[in-house]
Amino acid sequence: MSSLKKTLIAVVGPNASGKTSLAIKLAKKYNGEIISADSRQVYRGLNIGTGKATKKEQRQVRHHLLDVVPPNREFNVSHYKKFAPTAINKIQNKNKIPFLVGGTGFWIQAIIDDADFPPVRPNKKLRQKLGRMPIKNLYALLKKIDPIRAANIDRNNPYRLIRAIEIVRATKRPIPALIKKSPFNSLILGIKQPKKILYQRIDLRLKKRFRQGMINEVKKLIAQGISGQRLYDLGLEYRYISLYLKKKLTRQEMEIQLKHAIHHYAKRQLTWFKRDRRIHWIKNQKQANKLIKKFLIID
Repeated sequence: MSSLKKTLIAVVGPNASGKTSLAIKLAKKYNGEIISADSRQVYRGLNIGTGKATKKEQRQVRHHLLDVVPPNREFNVSHYKKFAPTAINKIQNKNKIPFLVGGTGFWIQAIIDDADFPPVRPNKKLRQKLGRMPIKNLYALLKKIDPIRAANIDRNNPYRLIRAIEIVRATKRPIPALIKKSPFNSLILGIKQPKKILYQRIDLRLKKRFRQGMINEVKKLIAQGISGQRLYDLGLEYRYISLYLKKKLTRQEMEIQLKHAIHHYAKRQLTWFKRDRRIHWIKNQKQANKLIKKFLIID
């Protein structure tokens, strides 16, 4: 086996592609630990809606960067950039392999390419002003002042749009591009599913999450004082269920709209990942094993 110093394996893909289960199998087989690269799994109390690894799964392989902060606290890519390298070093110092696993492409690329982000403090007045704007106007504004970042952002997430505008306004220049010169000896595996199959997996997973108590999870967050706006920012599941609990949508409307919104989000995730030619697209664990053995020089 080659030296594990600076070695990193990433497992990426859209929602419901099977990243978690595959990563656990690979980490067990190749003496690794998992670092979550999911922008919502860092929050405590967001378990079912984010597809966070269960306690049973976490006992199989150690996971890092789950349940880092409460759901009312901001945690963005700049914060992740501080936490993830520490976890990577800890794993590597144990002569183990860090597996970076998730669907938040911007965070994954920020680590692999060691991106540098401007230390811009929150601007409350600007945020309040921008917060009153419709999402389509926020996106149009970002596209005007930083078209490159606009092309790579979730245009339906007001928090990310506002943060990007905030950074550009503060620095008076576009957000720095990722340098694409990785400090790691990295292998990036992407799980490939036919679109029809992927959408079927999304639909089945969504039904399962409702059975597991996803609506009650949102009710608990509301009981903790999490605002409607914050639930909106925390992602599609929390956004649509909160609208249902406010009686702005019927149960049927909520489920149908949420399903289609997740489909669209998965499509955007794929668009992001397909831009990175370093990703090796795989269909199963057998293909993953072949690539990892070659990468680690295992006979």
